[in-house]
Amino acid sequence: MAVDRKREHQHWSNLTPIAKRGILARKEELESELGDRIAGFDIVLKTTESQARGKKALDELGNHSEANGGFVFALFNGCMTMSERFPSLSQSDLARLMFMGTYTNYDGRLQHDNGRPINRKSLGTLLDMSRARFSEFYQKLLAEEIISDNNEYEDIYVNPSIFYRGSLADAGHKIDEFRHTRLFRSTVRELYEKYGGRTIKQLAILYAVLPFVNFSFNIVCFNPEENNEDRVVPMDLDKLAALLSYKDTQKLRVALGSLKLDGKPVFLLIPDVNDKRKRRIIVNPRVVFAGSADSLRAIKVLFN
Repeated sequence: MAVDRKREHQHWSNLTPIAKRGILARKEELESELGDRIAGFDIVLKTTESQARGKKALDELGNHSEANGGFVFALFNGCMTMSERFPSLSQSDLARLMFMGTYTNYDGRLQHDNGRPINRKSLGTLLDMSRARFSEFYQKLLAEEIISDNNEYEDIYVNPSIFYRGSLADAGHKIDEFRHTRLFRSTVRELYEKYGGRTIKQLAILYAVLPFVNFSFNIVCFNPEENNEDRVVPMDLDKLAALLSYKDTQKLRVALGSLKLDGKPVFLLIPDVNDKRKRRIIVNPRVVFAGSADSLRAIKVLFN
């Protein structure tokens, strides 16, 4: 069968640089493995248009993840708020928990990016808390079964039903009842560095709002698991304020609007098309995202 060079060239042109490098590397491997057996033959790229599109979409999502420091899965119960799930944790505690979760390694252990384990002492330093306040926070983490440290090396392990890094199929725990999203590591750390002081309660909103975010479209809504955009029911600020126990909606509006990432909003408040007095809430996909490449492109435009 003759090779359609024009068609193959078109497919090749549609691939991303990462995809091209991978294919060329595989071609070199095949040539090395087969040696003289392929003398006089040419190994050519053979892909369908759908395969090329699929590969491009995966690369787009991979590039997005890489640009934001990779991710950990944040897991949560979609039927309850974070304050209901962790009743002993304050707003500030929730922000610290979210930040701490980005240091979860593939085996569930907390560790720095250079592989050095994070023990109790170094966690206090990392969170930048006083000894007394950190001791109180640490005891809450143990009591809520968020972490465990009962091992000879004093390593800290995170409950995989809260944060997990790696394939969820390999978690080894019953996590089917939980929803999950990708929480981007360097982005969350950047926000914590910027808002981890007196304004840390504002940062806590980001973690608290996760159960209400539709991760296909990154909009805060009443039916976050809905995949059909025409059926998504957006949640306005008044309703979100009530769920997050804000007595004053204006305070929530100010808190949401004040969070910035590289000068861009973390929460985008846009007028409701049906009622201009209300606002719909979109979350910046550089912080959390679990949708498709098409959705990512559409949402990123809003934050450009």
